[in-house]
Amino acid sequence: MRGAPWIIALAISASLASAGENWPQFRGPQGNGHADSTGLPLTWSEAENVAWKTPIHDRGWSSPVIWGNQVWMTTATEDGTKMFAVCVDRAGGKIVHDVKVFDTAKPDHIAAINSYASPTPVIEAGRVYVHYGTYGTACLDTQTGKVLWTRRDLACDHHEGPGASPILFDKLLIFHVDGCDVQYVIALDKATGKTVWKTNRSVDYSQVHKFCRKAFCTPIVIEADGRLQLISPGSKAVMAYDPGTGEELWKLRYRGWSVTPRPLFGHGLLYLIIDYDNPELWAVRPGGKGDLTESAVAWKIAKGMPQKPSLLLIGDLLYLVNDKGVAHCIEAKTGQIVWKQSLGGEFSASPIYADGRLHFFSQSAAATVMAPGREPKVLAVNRLDGRLMASPAVAGQALFLRTDTHLYRIEKR
Repeated sequence: MRGAPWIIALAISASLASAGENWPQFRGPQGNGHADSTGLPLTWSEAENVAWKTPIHDRGWSSPVIWGNQVWMTTATEDGTKMFAVCVDRAGGKIVHDVKVFDTAKPDHIAAINSYASPTPVIEAGRVYVHYGTYGTACLDTQTGKVLWTRRDLACDHHEGPGASPILFDKLLIFHVDGCDVQYVIALDKATGKTVWKTNRSVDYSQVHKFCRKAFCTPIVIEADGRLQLISPGSKAVMAYDPGTGEELWKLRYRGWSVTPRPLFGHGLLYLIIDYDNPELWAVRPGGKGDLTESAVAWKIAKGMPQKPSLLLIGDLLYLVNDKGVAHCIEAKTGQIVWKQSLGGEFSASPIYADGRLHFFSQSAAATVMAPGREPKVLAVNRLDGRLMASPAVAGQALFLRTDTHLYRIEKR
């Protein structure tokens, strides 16, 4: 499978100048699961189109992030007492940095399906920002692996463990702190880790059971209604903030609690999954001020929507797979369901759109590759060993897939 390592590394390094070089955050450059890469393999297995396969110690569901010739991810011991940031050489698969970032004496309970290293890092030239929810946030120098700053005072009771990932906006590192006890959004100076703004959720949680106050969603920044908006789903409401100041612009209330799938924006609409127990898909017009609950919803789908995997928007069609493995194609402007297709298995990872194809990844590490369009068409089903919870990354002509034991570089051989 490996061949001559130096030949493989040389060939891969030569391909780094192609399109789609970096995958800097959860769900890629635009946060929407789209990759610019071409020339990706259609089929793969343990014996086919694996450029390298590197063991990653302990347990973590964070997605790989990629900048230049580095691939970073987080991991943690199963009991959560030690938390790490791991850097793998993109060309050859060798581990370059393995940094113990935090020790935690008495970690809280997490859900069996979660890990203590589920939030995805965010990376830029020279810096990677790793986040473990209540257990801490840190900035590392990507060349040396040195920890430059940390914050361990932004604690909350996740109850089920950490889940929301940070984002970069201008000079800010922004993330959600939505626990059973406190609920707010915070922006740190990315150079120092100091707080620039902090905004409490404007929801009255006093009559809400504490287990229904938490959320696990990653925000996005959009431009709509003539201004930048930080779209920030929390429990019981989706809020929009000025990303530079933290001022709340508007909110949209919903029944139920928690959210996990990352929002999407297109055709002048926000596509949001609300409520973990009974997830619905809402298409929302983002604009105005104050409470928009009664006026902003364009359409809804109330059944069969995902609890964890995020959505894809390609042209006029939305694509998704729910946790039970049923893929949907939906008209983005109207909410009409075009088709459904059972893929089999259970799903947690968010799908990607790359090289003109849809890629859906099940927990059993089976990847269903489909053609986009108004008729369901399966092109291939590819299987790897192990369990797959982390959403994939794409860079150059390769997919980077993380299972519970290894990081794979999948590329035509």
